[in-house]
Amino acid sequence: MHVRRGAKHSTADKVAPLAPPDNRIVRCSWPSNPLAIAYHDEEWGVPLHDDRGLFEFLILEGAQAGLSWDTILRKRDAYRRAFDGFDPAKDARYDARRTAKLLANPDIVRNRLKIASAVANARAMLAVQEEFGSFDAYLWRFVNGAPIQNARRGHGDIPVRTAESDALSKDLKKRGFSFVGTTICYAMMQAVGMVNDHLVSCFRYSALRPDDRAAAAPPRTADRHPGVIENPSAGAGANSSPGFARACPGRRSKSARPGVRRRDRRR
Repeated sequence: MHVRRGAKHSTADKVAPLAPPDNRIVRCSWPSNPLAIAYHDEEWGVPLHDDRGLFEFLILEGAQAGLSWDTILRKRDAYRRAFDGFDPAKDARYDARRTAKLLANPDIVRNRLKIASAVANARAMLAVQEEFGSFDAYLWRFVNGAPIQNARRGHGDIPVRTAESDALSKDLKKRGFSFVGTTICYAMMQAVGMVNDHLVSCFRYSALRPDDRAAAAPPRTADRHPGVIENPSAGAGANSSPGFARACPGRRSKSARPGVRRRDRRR
């Protein structure tokens, strides 16, 4: 689906039923509050092809660096208001006066570097849209146009980076983006469904596998990315890309998503 620059902001596709109608739900263990649970059940890992939605996650993942994802989720609506619905054409025109207003906004992360990065990234995104037709077309090239289907048995199996996120990070930086280190890129890839990193025991895992969901949800007629890439190396204890050991020592905060280190330099 080609997304025009000014297209209405939409959320990720709702593919397959959400939580079963009882309390015996098995899901990934990282969501620990109603907001995080709703995000996990309805958005995380669902393939997203809307340019504004993709830009939103690019900015929010960068804002999360050094913080918990729960903090960003609580501020998400405020970010949407502050950044004109994450319209890159508008955000790219922010001047010093508008930036100062953002820095004075107590409802978002008031970090000068992160706010400046968001504005610069909007400008870089316009250039990408001009070259590739859409940010969606550019981004999904890094997974050959379809989600990588992993088979994670535990959160310890989930890496913080892969060969794909390394390549994406390197190319984004070359194009003038910032706060796009490889761990930020992998977190974004997880969020927008470029990889399926739900645990195999989670009810959302099978819902997001095309073969498993076929009977439950018809494919979108405008979907430009049919099919699936099966990762032969993904299994119990396997990372999505050979050669990358899990680089997340120590204990993970309950509010941290799998594969995300809270205090990582990721510009």
